[in-house]
Amino acid sequence: MKLQKGFSLIELMIVVVVIGILASVALPAYQDYMTRSKFTDAKSNLANKRIRMEQWFQDNRTYVGADGAGGPCAADTSSSRYFTFTCPSANLTATTYLIQAAGGNAATGDQSMTGFTFTIDQSNAKATTVTRSGWTGNAGCWISNKGGSC
Repeated sequence: MKLQKGFSLIELMIVVVVIGILASVALPAYQDYMTRSKFTDAKSNLANKRIRMEQWFQDNRTYVGADGAGGPCAADTSSSRYFTFTCPSANLTATTYLIQAAGGNAATGDQSMTGFTFTIDQSNAKATTVTRSGWTGNAGCWISNKGGSC
């Protein structure tokens, strides 16, 4: 009687198919998880900038000038690898502001969060605008998953 060693081609192909199925499920889930983990970068920096804006208002009794050099809302590409923070001047008045975290950072070259924009204003109203396919934004909060829930 001859002793068989090794695997047959059918057994090997079954293993390859099983690994392919597992990878097709695991890879998209991992990519979504990595995207969601980067949201905290925008959220924490926006909360910090909001505090700095309120301190600016306490010192100056206006938000005007907060976007100038040294102000809490000067264009910022250094505090985040994934987002660029700005205060659109159309929204910066004596009593109002809007801080925006736009996905992508030209200074670091990381564009992995392009398509996501998180905002906060003087009344602590939060919103998320999303242009990335498969994701949903929310005008009432900062999203935490693909479905647009908070």
